Amino acid sequence: MWNTRNQRWALLLLVGTLLVFSASSTFAQSADPLRLQVEAAVLIDADTGKVLYQKNADQPLAMASMSKILTEYLILEAINNQQISWEDTTSISEYAHRVSQNLSLSNVPLRRDEHYTIRELYEAMAIYSANGATIALAEVLAGSETEFVRLMNAKAKELGMENYTFVNSTGLNNKDLFGMHPAGTADAENLASAKDTALMALRILQDYPEVLTIASIPRKTFRPDTVDAIRMDNWNWMLPELVYGYEGVDGLKTGSTALAGYCFTATAERNNLRLISVVMKGRSYAARFQETKKLLDYGFNNFERKELVPAGYQDPEQPDLPVQKGKANRVGIATAKPLTLLIRRGEADLYQPQVQLETEKLTAPVAKDHQVGRLVATYTGSAQYEFLTADGPLRESVALVTTTEVEKAGLFRLIFQQIRAFFSWLFQQIRGLF
Repeated sequence: MWNTRNQRWALLLLVGTLLVFSASSTFAQSADPLRLQVEAAVLIDADTGKVLYQKNADQPLAMASMSKILTEYLILEAINNQQISWEDTTSISEYAHRVSQNLSLSNVPLRRDEHYTIRELYEAMAIYSANGATIALAEVLAGSETEFVRLMNAKAKELGMENYTFVNSTGLNNKDLFGMHPAGTADAENLASAKDTALMALRILQDYPEVLTIASIPRKTFRPDTVDAIRMDNWNWMLPELVYGYEGVDGLKTGSTALAGYCFTATAERNNLRLISVVMKGRSYAARFQETKKLLDYGFNNFERKELVPAGYQDPEQPDLPVQKGKANRVGIATAKPLTLLIRRGEADLYQPQVQLETEKLTAPVAKDHQVGRLVATYTGSAQYEFLTADGPLRESVALVTTTEVEKAGLFRLIFQQIRAFFSWLFQQIRGLF
């Protein structure tokens, strides 16, 4: 039997163990407050690309049909550049036809003897993730899927993606392409990190916001009133009308393969705040939506877009700039627009306005609203934020402009200014002698 001393030591050991466990548990919670049941995830602001949450977000993983975001980007780019139009029609290659007949995959069956509009094929791809339709679009734009994959990798580099590999237009495993895969090994898949997937979504929303017009359609019939009619239910079940409806969700793309697990890139807008979330390698069809809800809830509950500085704000330490050769010696400078930032709720006091000038002085004539620099809000808190794009920090600033015009001085005024400047210089020299 233990004596009292032994009992005390045992109690101290138990308390110490519990404290250590509690500390490590607290650390784990703070390191990953959401405890998402996915391999990787990221949450960003759709305006600036500011990263609000991340988990294993730099690791390349199979991305399945989220790949189609980049395919959509290239198609929308081609339409905007008038390379193709929505009403252009195309026949279907044997390759696209064969893939489209595999109904174990997401597909609308296509006929070799029919012509389809770009709009029909795009809707099938964006709403129903139709793989045969995706290949057909790739062939329309680039002549072959092989060439289209080259375009995908080039565009990914141009967009600033870093950890990616594209081997086909669909996101399928190459083994599902009947030995006709355009690149990579026979069992390769498209890979990208969660950050790079979010960057794809960010860029398509910034460059082609019309993508949401089709992405937000909950269901539609392909080729209605024909023998080929097929109901297309959007695989994005977080659209408000569907099973896991979430207020504000209007895009973007799901994906799943054996290698990728269950993936989802979502976007939602509430109260002038649009977020983009990515989850990769979820455990089930439903889990990817449940984990996405955690991400979006975290964003909307903890962050807000807030005006920190009004339009017309003048920094007390830098309210104006000197002007040479003008009827006035100085001109006021102020913010052209309000400085509005996405911040964590309750942290407005942790942001300090800071002037960043492009010039130290101006020469008349000076026009009103002439930009002289920018006003930024320097964050003094403990959190660390990064941006997915180089211009992200610029989007968290506002232009500083002149508040009035300054006309060029007349001849006599200029002569007087020169005389005054000379005697001021002379006085400084004499003063320096004593």
